[in-house]
Amino acid sequence: MTDSVAGMSYAIPEGWKANDGKDLIQAFTSSIATKGPDGRGGAVVLAGRGGPVEESALRQRTETSARSNAEFFYPDARTTLEESRATKVSGRSAYTVVLSVPDESGRTGRIRLTLVTRSSDQSAFLLGITMSPESTDSGEVDSVLADAALR
Repeated sequence: MTDSVAGMSYAIPEGWKANDGKDLIQAFTSSIATKGPDGRGGAVVLAGRGGPVEESALRQRTETSARSNAEFFYPDARTTLEESRATKVSGRSAYTVVLSVPDESGRTGRIRLTLVTRSSDQSAFLLGITMSPESTDSGEVDSVLADAALR
């Protein structure tokens, strides 16, 4: 998937479907998704762009954005921080945060957000959401985010 608005590209795993962005809320510019074997659950990866983020602020901004997305997708749920680390995307400074989030049905969702500084005036992100951390979907989401590239 090449997202020219966010300035990123990312892989579409086998069996996933791409969304051209027309049905997305304004915060996101493209997405891919898959459903669980029983038609429930599954996973989604969403891309988007944002304003400038200084390298020194990447951790704070990524953790805040991950929690904000958790509140949006899982209202009233408590999050648990699983991972928070600096990384690189196409040689640029980036940061990744992983949260686990129990939903109202008792299943645990997982949110993974990678935020990258594209330039002095733009950032980009990939947000992966899975319904169960034990599913193969979590591994596929991790791979999509890890292999993303700037364009």
